[in-house]
Amino acid sequence: MPGPLSHIKVLDLSRVLAGPWCGQQLADLGAEVIKVERPHDAAGRGGGDDTRTWGPPYLKDAQGRDTTEAAYYLGANRGKQSITLDIASPAGQEIVKKLAAQSDVVLENYKVGQLKKYGLDYAGLKAVNPRVIYCSITGFGQTGPYASRPGYDYIIQGMGGLMSITGERDDACDKCAGGGPQKVGIAVADLMTGMYATVAILAALAHREKTGEGQAIDMALLDVQVAMLANMNMNYLTSGQPPVRAGNAHQNLVPYQVFECADGHVIIAAGNDGQYQRFCAVGGQPGLASDERFNVNPQRVRNRDALIPLLAAMVKKKTKNAWISELEAANVPCGPINTLKDTFENEQVIARKMRFDLPHPTAGSVPMVRNPIQFSATQLEYHTPPPLLGQHTRDVLGKLGYSAAQIEQLAVEGIL
Repeated sequence: MPGPLSHIKVLDLSRVLAGPWCGQQLADLGAEVIKVERPHDAAGRGGGDDTRTWGPPYLKDAQGRDTTEAAYYLGANRGKQSITLDIASPAGQEIVKKLAAQSDVVLENYKVGQLKKYGLDYAGLKAVNPRVIYCSITGFGQTGPYASRPGYDYIIQGMGGLMSITGERDDACDKCAGGGPQKVGIAVADLMTGMYATVAILAALAHREKTGEGQAIDMALLDVQVAMLANMNMNYLTSGQPPVRAGNAHQNLVPYQVFECADGHVIIAAGNDGQYQRFCAVGGQPGLASDERFNVNPQRVRNRDALIPLLAAMVKKKTKNAWISELEAANVPCGPINTLKDTFENEQVIARKMRFDLPHPTAGSVPMVRNPIQFSATQLEYHTPPPLLGQHTRDVLGKLGYSAAQIEQLAVEGIL
């Protein structure tokens, strides 16, 4: 069966990560997504989504040579059609309006007010398509004292509190390597904003189905970063005490952290008292489970500093594989710390077919990572690789009614 959104058309005016990630989710779900990118300047420079040049690494061709496709760009633009368009020009604005008139969703991440001067804001596109769902993604939202500021994931991780709880404990070492606040290894504020935007768009489509009414969606990276701190927010709001960095440990569960074993490291994630008791039994230290200081989780959290050194000494007596084997048999959650090489060679990841390849026009093929959504009736299918810059311009404009001569003239004028 076709994807669940195969009846939906999306006009994607976004670039970098949060917006494109949302657009890719919609494309994976079957929507037709047209990505609008900047054309090259007169000297042939500066065109396309910024991330097209965020390399190396770049996709290799069959001879092992770099193509022009940066790995970063490839990660967020599968399933789309790319057209180049100068939206600052009246002719470019007219094309956007014609595309919007045929679209169910418009997705953009320009600075607040930037598209209004081109008549491409929500009010401008609602005039040509009252049913359109217009999703704006910015750093700080359409309102508030920071609305005009540009937003970057790294800055948002700092401002939104995430870095204050990420990294080694202040008392774990004296200015040692890895100490102090840390950002997460991927742009989680961008990615989560893309996911929240996807949810919002799907909800707006459901609302339109009931009422016939389109609407604007205002997504802000800072809002998302604040919201996604979940239990850590509640730790603060209920206690009045801001949580501090705990390294690889958990704020509310003990033991739930990385331990050094005889030949490496292992993650032990005891989520309840029974799992903790079995962990101690496998380690040959049942007394640590019966000790009143440690027998229930609230006590273990309160007495963390006394317990963890005892558990660390216990764990260090066995190898990583021994711990994982014995704890899995005892039904205690545990696992290794894999590199991405280890991850993609993992038998479960292989069995779930998380990695696959798509044909690519310049490289022959491009490796991809499957969308984790799996339906029973509308399985997702992947046919289109991340597009080359402007790969579909002539085809898309032709479907809008532009003749070959008109398209060529727009290209000569630098509009495309």
